[in-house]
Amino acid sequence: MKLRKYRRLILPFLVTLILGFSKIYFGESSKNWEFPFSYLPHLNTILIICGFTWCFLEAVKILRRIFLKHFDLTEENNLRARKVYTQINILAKIANFLIILIGLGLILVSFEAVRQVGVGLFASAGVAGIIIGFSAQKAIGTLIAGIQIAFTQPFRLDDAVVVEGEWGWIEEINLNYVVVRIWDQRRLVLPSTYFLEKPFQNWTRTSAEIIGSVFIYTDYTVPFDAMRAELDRILENTPLWDKKVKVLQVTDAKERTVESRILVSARNSPTAWDLRVHVREKMVEFLQKNYPQTLPKMRISFEQASTKDDEMASGASE
Repeated sequence: MKLRKYRRLILPFLVTLILGFSKIYFGESSKNWEFPFSYLPHLNTILIICGFTWCFLEAVKILRRIFLKHFDLTEENNLRARKVYTQINILAKIANFLIILIGLGLILVSFEAVRQVGVGLFASAGVAGIIIGFSAQKAIGTLIAGIQIAFTQPFRLDDAVVVEGEWGWIEEINLNYVVVRIWDQRRLVLPSTYFLEKPFQNWTRTSAEIIGSVFIYTDYTVPFDAMRAELDRILENTPLWDKKVKVLQVTDAKERTVESRILVSARNSPTAWDLRVHVREKMVEFLQKNYPQTLPKMRISFEQASTKDDEMASGASE
């Protein structure tokens, strides 16, 4: 049963092993082969490099799976799991990038012409590095930003964030870009450097718990004690509330309406959204049924108009 987790490594290992034995078996005799078979030893070398690269890539996948199997993102309090998932996924992608890069480099070096050119350019490697650095500074900066995000973790997988005026969750973190799943199932793709250069909101940075707000606008005649009692009843009858925060305060008084702010807490941001919608709906129903006179209204005074009507009536009687 324990070997099943390594079964993905068996095929690339066997292929590489067979290629290695064929390289050893033919050995010096392969140098005397005529065209087109004279190219087979070099092809065999390239395939061996590809085989080792394949083995290392599969080994990274297996190690990633072993590390992550102890953490569950579906748990209610999954802050540590999201932290580990973010770091391991980014490190695995960095390792895959380096493995493929080294494999391609070894394949190129196996060609005699490329090796000679490489030796000739070695003396000017510093100048070439500067030129490449200037021409690819944005790409390199994006890669470095992705690595920095993996270690500093301004956000993690499944964090609730607000970016570019959109609210959603971190769905995917790559070396050069980040995917945010918007609440309406759209996907916002942003470069990694965006999160290091521009401010954004992270609602679940230290915990998944969050406080939601609901604003109710009523007439001045509304009974606040009755609203607080109704809020208590609404929260006690819903599983969305985590029983930690419930507040109703008058936060503003304008010329026509009074603004009441309700604060309620929930275990995570999606639940907080559902709780806010639920509280708003039930409070409006409560006011409609029990205090319809307290709903916002427009007051108009008819005193001046009544005086003019009285004067016209008295003039007609004379």
